[in-house]
Amino acid sequence: MDEPFDLAAAGIEVVLLDIEGTTTPISFVHQRLFPYARARAAEFLQQHASDLEIQRVVSDLRSLQTAADSDAPAGDIVSFVHFLIDNDRKLGPLKALQGRMWEQGYAIGELEGEVYADVLPAFERWTRAEIRIAIFSSGSVLAQRLLFSNSTAGDLSPYISKFFDTSVGAKGDTASYRRILETLDLRAPAHALFVSDVVRELDAARDAGLRTLLCVRPASSAPDANGHSIIESFDVLLP
Repeated sequence: MDEPFDLAAAGIEVVLLDIEGTTTPISFVHQRLFPYARARAAEFLQQHASDLEIQRVVSDLRSLQTAADSDAPAGDIVSFVHFLIDNDRKLGPLKALQGRMWEQGYAIGELEGEVYADVLPAFERWTRAEIRIAIFSSGSVLAQRLLFSNSTAGDLSPYISKFFDTSVGAKGDTASYRRILETLDLRAPAHALFVSDVVRELDAARDAGLRTLLCVRPASSAPDANGHSIIESFDVLLP
């Protein structure tokens, strides 16, 4: 889509955004966040062994380890955490552990959430036009808040009205978007616009009645859009 998309003319009240490949380079998550957590898992678990939340996370991980497939390592919980990270398993206990490690990393300045250069101007533009911004990511709400609160463009959290993670359901599940819509107080589902780089997520959102746009950043190869209009930058999303 080279033409500007007029959000106001389309009646858009909320822009719902994916993170990886949409607001943030995929490389930041896979080459910065995941390796950061992997490298610090052993030390973090040892240092926080008396933390009740971490004890619950470890207990949940051990239960998952017992039920895991044959490729998963047995015994050492750190090796199991490494296995889950290496295989990008989207499991609640792993996300909770990663979130706590990233929280520490952001707090001491070892991490800074990377966002594309067009994100802050778009957030400012949409907020001035009283268009709300929400996030839906497979990462935990804590991880989302940390990224946007400590971003390369500054603290973006005041612009974001709601954060959703897979506690509402899988991103490829139409029911997840229906649950999100229930919390947004819209006149109709079509007054929400979902922007993502993953076509199956957009398909699910479209089936729930949302408007959709496929975000194809310059470093990405354009997939079969399956009828979703394509944007390469938020610059075309005008109020």
